[in-house]
Amino acid sequence: MHYLGIPIALVGAVLMSLSAYLQHRGVSQANGDAQATGRDSESEGLGGAALLAMLRNPSWLIGTLLIGLAIGMQLFALMFSPLVVVQPLGVVSLVVTTLLTAWQTKMRMRAGKITAVLLCVLGVAAFVTVAAFAANQGPVGDRETINVLIVLAVTLVLAAIAFGLLRRTRWRGFMYIVIGGVLYGFVATLARIVLARFQSGEIGPILYACAIGMVLSLLAGGYMVQSAYASGSTDMVIAGLTVIDPLVAVAIGVVLLNETVGASPLTFALFVIFGAIAVAGVVVLQLHTSDEEVTAARRHAVNKSQ
Repeated sequence: MHYLGIPIALVGAVLMSLSAYLQHRGVSQANGDAQATGRDSESEGLGGAALLAMLRNPSWLIGTLLIGLAIGMQLFALMFSPLVVVQPLGVVSLVVTTLLTAWQTKMRMRAGKITAVLLCVLGVAAFVTVAAFAANQGPVGDRETINVLIVLAVTLVLAAIAFGLLRRTRWRGFMYIVIGGVLYGFVATLARIVLARFQSGEIGPILYACAIGMVLSLLAGGYMVQSAYASGSTDMVIAGLTVIDPLVAVAIGVVLLNETVGASPLTFALFVIFGAIAVAGVVVLQLHTSDEEVTAARRHAVNKSQ
């Protein structure tokens, strides 16, 4: 039964890849229609008209449903296998999505992109493995929770500043991906805190503040992810969700929630090394994703006959 979680997690990873493909298709169609009619500006990313059209797009809705199924499969896998086994398998979706992108664009995968995917997969797998063995999860007190909320508030302010400065530049897609991944990392952390406090009966202002922070992170992160679909390729978005998201969630646990109390200096050094490798993979992937590839992927997505 211990190994039963592996195929379940792999199915979840494939579903995540398919959801990314469908959501990218739906967002590209909605964004293209909104820009063609002049209701949204091309340089502004995903505008209000595109958002409304996206919510009515069948491809986007099916992709959203598949995301729910993918998350459900990953949670189901944790009933049979430990986190150290299930979490790294989520990066398989990056491999599948990269292959889907190559099929979309009809472009051969270059060595740089293959190297980037390998860096992401190996970095995340090693990072999560170290985290699983070093974790010493205990109750989260008021002080730790308030620290998380303070850091989230600062992160939201910095995200707003970055959005204002970069949304009209060629790096806006990368900015959307990074911010989306970071905010989704806060969603996972705050969800765990809210559930723990609710189960222990600690219902009060701090729980409500965490719930509000979780919803804000989910909405802002969701907008950034959908904007990333409108500005880039699906493999870059999945890189943000499968690399940056878990790194941020673990980093919050290590730095703010004291989940590695008693860990050796070597453990923290490994965190830094493997985390840097995974993030470097995302950067390399961005550098080897050409404008021609993004245009080809969007053209394929907008073509409703495909």
